[in-house]
Amino acid sequence: MKQLLIVLLFISTFSYSQIAPDKVDHFVGGAFVSLTTYAVVGEITHNKKKAFWYSLGASILAGTIKELSDKSKGAKFDKADLLASTLGGFTVSMTLQIIPKEKQPIF
Repeated sequence: MKQLLIVLLFISTFSYSQIAPDKVDHFVGGAFVSLTTYAVVGEITHNKKKAFWYSLGASILAGTIKELSDKSKGAKFDKADLLASTLGGFTVSMTLQIIPKEKQPIF
């Protein structure tokens, strides 16, 4: 498992230079929204499945709202930005889902 994480970290670091900074911002924003939502829902419900789905949904909703806001200001609705926000949320949600609750630093 550690070897897989090291390989994924290497690939993500190597490919970081290929990603537009705006997409990175959306990824980080989606991850932050997801982390916050997971912590709140997990603390209230003590249900990892609900925390996963709510946090993933929150990151998708945040990305959609941001893109609709951009569209209302004359920019185009960028599906790639929405995808980056969603992937950030999915990455955090899935990571927290697979970590045993005893080892999660959030709760």
